[in-house]
Amino acid sequence: MKMVCEALKEKFGNTIRELEGGTEKQCHVLIPRDAILKTVGFLTGLLPMRLVFLFASDTRKENKAFTLSYVFSHTQQDSFIILEARIPENDPVFPSVTPFLPQANWQEREIQDLFGLVAGNLPDPRSLVFHEDWPRGHFPFKKDFQSQQKIPRVSGQYIFERVEGEGIFEIPVGPVHAGIIEPGHFRFSSAGESIVKLEIRHFYTHKGTEKAGEGKSPSHLLCLAERISGDNSFSHAAACAQALETLADIQVPERAQFLRVIFLELERLHNHMSDIAGISLDAAFSFGASQLMRLKESLLRINERLAGTRLLRNVIALGGVRKDISGVQKQRFLEEIQKIKTDFDSIIQILWQVDSLVDRIEGTGQVKKEVAETLGGVGPVARASGVDQDLRRDHPYAAYKELFFMVPVFKEGDVESRMKVKIQEVYESFKLIYDALHTMPEGPLCSEARPILPLKSALGYVESPRGECFHWIATDREGKITRWKIHSPSFVNWPLIQYAVLENIVPDFPLINKSFNLSYAGNDR
Repeated sequence: MKMVCEALKEKFGNTIRELEGGTEKQCHVLIPRDAILKTVGFLTGLLPMRLVFLFASDTRKENKAFTLSYVFSHTQQDSFIILEARIPENDPVFPSVTPFLPQANWQEREIQDLFGLVAGNLPDPRSLVFHEDWPRGHFPFKKDFQSQQKIPRVSGQYIFERVEGEGIFEIPVGPVHAGIIEPGHFRFSSAGESIVKLEIRHFYTHKGTEKAGEGKSPSHLLCLAERISGDNSFSHAAACAQALETLADIQVPERAQFLRVIFLELERLHNHMSDIAGISLDAAFSFGASQLMRLKESLLRINERLAGTRLLRNVIALGGVRKDISGVQKQRFLEEIQKIKTDFDSIIQILWQVDSLVDRIEGTGQVKKEVAETLGGVGPVARASGVDQDLRRDHPYAAYKELFFMVPVFKEGDVESRMKVKIQEVYESFKLIYDALHTMPEGPLCSEARPILPLKSALGYVESPRGECFHWIATDREGKITRWKIHSPSFVNWPLIQYAVLENIVPDFPLINKSFNLSYAGNDR
């Protein structure tokens, strides 16, 4: 990253300076507020650099200003560069990068809602997190906001974007849905059954998890991380733990690194089994769905036997893991995984022979590569649209650098391609688990705990079943957690559904939505 920092200094002069406190793989660079557009634009044009996410922090106590952070990934050097800009309290305006980086739209709107900063020239300045009954002037992520205060409710109206024209109908769906699904509102504009526009309105159950983590101990933070999104409990905990371990300068034992891979891939397996089952069910092939859910249940029972919980909670520890896999457990585990793989083979062969299923998923809900890249799509959704990126390979963590695996990529971007990506990833997960079990060395499960260091920040990340999951943690002068940023793949991918449904019929929306299978809880973190 030194080369990138030098390139920035050479192009923009002494206004750019590298900050202390970075790590070997994470470089922090301070830029002036008026240099945000040109600096972000410059890095965006450098291949293979890409903007991963951006966020704000209330650092008025440290430097009498708010801080904006723009996190870029550099895959060739397996590193990240973080641009930081100070936004003064008495003039809390920053230039929006959304006009040339549309993926920043939700993120800049979120900053406006939570911190009270104003994104100048933001194409869509409407509130994102707050709903119409939230009063103006209350910004919950400011340090002086009292979490226990009762916020008065006000009357108001959210203005949805309207499509005008003869024969256009609006179909509101939600926010309350049938079953146990969490709240989310979908407003369709359609001509007959063909969808011409979809607008999503979420954040009905925003938990304020990032705010709740301020001042907490590392163990408390891990507990909160496991509860961000239930079926991705281990992924969030692993990403959070990696950031905390960097802050405390803790080296995770080699055996624990392999065990983390095994548990991460187990989580991927039961998520993908559920997703493929859901696609099958929404395409009216209930036999395939029931058989795949049977395999998911088998995987959840393996989780419970190995880890004590079906969703792999309380397995991650600061510095390693709490659960080992003994020789006896390993043999039974391998036998069960082999049986599940054999059954999975048979079920998938049946699925591809069901013409009604193939007809429903082929060409449905297409997301073009340009759209996926422009909106910063991640995970299986992006890989089904030809975007070849996976943190396990591009920024290896745990023991992934010691293991060989393929990253499946398809180009059509439809429901069929998203299903194919997940099917292929299931096979890769079987292989990774098998190889990790046979490769991992003997040794301790956890390193000795150390206190996290003051005035430092660090990124932790995993390729969760839904895609890139980032946790960024910063400490204050006393070594307490002062900012916790959670960047979930669902928050990134929800806007893509608005494009996937265009020119499709309304009855196909559940099928398209299931092929994405995004988390409401992970979005409303």
